[in-house]
Amino acid sequence: MAQEITKRRRKQLTAAFVKSATKPGKYHDGGGTGLYLRIDHGGGRYWIQRTAINRKRCEIGLGSPPVVTLAMAREQALDNKRLIRSGGDPIAEKRKVQKAITFAEAVEKYLVIKLKEFENKKHGKQWRSTLDTYAIPVIGWMNVQNIETRDVLKVLQPIWLEKTETASRLRGRIESVLNWATVTELRKGDNPARWKGNLSELLPKPSKITKSGHHAALALKDVPEWWNCLNGRDGMAARALQFACLTAARSGEVRGMTWAEVDLDAALWVIPAERMKAGREHRVPLPGKAVELLQGLARLNSSPYVFYAPQGGMLSDMALSAVMRRIQAAEEKAGREGFLDSRSGRPAVPHGLRSTFRDWAAEKGYDHVQAELALAHAVGSEVERAYRRTDLLERRRQMLEDWAGFVRGH
Repeated sequence: MAQEITKRRRKQLTAAFVKSATKPGKYHDGGGTGLYLRIDHGGGRYWIQRTAINRKRCEIGLGSPPVVTLAMAREQALDNKRLIRSGGDPIAEKRKVQKAITFAEAVEKYLVIKLKEFENKKHGKQWRSTLDTYAIPVIGWMNVQNIETRDVLKVLQPIWLEKTETASRLRGRIESVLNWATVTELRKGDNPARWKGNLSELLPKPSKITKSGHHAALALKDVPEWWNCLNGRDGMAARALQFACLTAARSGEVRGMTWAEVDLDAALWVIPAERMKAGREHRVPLPGKAVELLQGLARLNSSPYVFYAPQGGMLSDMALSAVMRRIQAAEEKAGREGFLDSRSGRPAVPHGLRSTFRDWAAEKGYDHVQAELALAHAVGSEVERAYRRTDLLERRRQMLEDWAGFVRGH
């Protein structure tokens, strides 16, 4: 027996042999693991393990030298042998590892198929935008197989009450991506983004939230004081929030704003149709304070954005919301109630600034069409809009100038 073991050991390969061998053939390592070094006629060198899984003979590739050394190949072969002995399948395990992809990768693969469904390119962009803005920063790095309900909640909860419609659509899009991952065998088990019998038990129904009112807005009496609090804060997100307030623009329009869209001499910002919710170009007359704000901003040569993130990309929507939350938190810490919506009693949010502007315009007696155009809303029937040949730019300019004065307490 001792002679047989000694004879087997003599047959084992050496690191020196592996390094110098060039003759095509298969060289057995011995040791009982079925490990071979294979050299083909083209000079390729591969580690192969011959074994049996469920009584079926097979070969398992273990990589190539010198990246995989003799010691590494032996260790892997031994691990495979142990796994097979315990009833496992190293080939199946290897396939699982090869198939594992992150949520961000799954989104890209799924959208190759999904985007073909959209005739309107804008809808396709919205699909990607919501995932890129809210889901990817939170779960993009995670293996799709490891995503659980609690991870989906981390994505949805911060915006579920403030941006219910967006959050509801986002949930459905995450569910679709994970459904695709299940069908393509990249994950197993229930879909953690499923609504019925899952998230429906953990989040308020969207219909119940939307019926309770619109986005929480600043009360008119609180606007100047809120502006002073905002004015005392540093950072690009705070400046973007100020600009959104002065122009009554949507957060996404401000965050995506580029210097190419702005004419400071004409005090005009022209938002292209593809960036507008209604799909039409929108001209925004800039009040003097907004022009002054833009002139005071530092520009980043590597970024086209006016209000850019630290790495030069577009600011996250959460960045503006975070500024308002910090202002509210500071007020509450000081023993004050802060800036609450007069109807719902909830803390004001960025999108609510547009409602505040609309209330102010109504209080001041501004023309309905003029105020709605400032908000980039469609006004009147299609026929009326077809015959309206002006966007009332100069009248809106004076209105926004008055609004900027009110905001600053003048």
